[in-house]
Amino acid sequence: MFRKTTFFVLAAFMASIAGQSAMAVGDTSEPPRKTKTSTQCKNGKIWDTRKGQCVNAKKSGLSDDVLFEAARELAYAGQYDNAIKVLEAVSDQRSARVLNYLGYANRKAGRMELGMQYYKRALQADENYILARSYLGQALVEQGRIEEAKVQLVEIRDRGGENTWAYRALLQSLGGLRHHY
Repeated sequence: MFRKTTFFVLAAFMASIAGQSAMAVGDTSEPPRKTKTSTQCKNGKIWDTRKGQCVNAKKSGLSDDVLFEAARELAYAGQYDNAIKVLEAVSDQRSARVLNYLGYANRKAGRMELGMQYYKRALQADENYILARSYLGQALVEQGRIEEAKVQLVEIRDRGGENTWAYRALLQSLGGLRHHY
C-alpha cells in the first residue's frame, strides 16, 4: 500500500512540475475565466477578493502574479487599454510575459507597430518564450508577412513547443498548413 501511495504522490508531483514547465515557456491553452475584474472593474482597477471590491491596480499591493492574471483576463475580454493599465502596475516591467501581453493588448487595440515592438522586447528578455513567438507570428500573418510567420512556427517547434497551444494557434493562423517547416 505504501509503495502504491508513494507512486501516486510522485506521479502527481511530476505532473505538477511538467505543468509548471509548460507555463514557464508561456503556453496557455485555456482563456482565463471571467471574474469581477473583467465584468465590474474599469479604468485600471481589478477585483480584490480580500476587500470584496475593485481596487486601483497600481496602489493595490497585490502580487505581480495576481496583477498579470488580471491583465490577461482583461485582454482576453477585449478590454485592451484597461489590461495595459494593469500591466503597467506590475513591478517587473522587463519580464517576457508582461512585455508579451503589452504587445498583445496594443496589437488588438489597433496599435500594431507598438505591439510588434513589445513582442520583440519579450523575445529579447526570453528567446524561448514561445507564446510571444506565437503572437508575433499571428501579427505577421495579419500583416501578410507569411514567410516570417512560418519562421516563428519553426522556432516554436524547434524549442520543443510543437504540442502546445502556442504552436497550434499560429499554425491555425497560417491556415492550418499540414506540412512541417
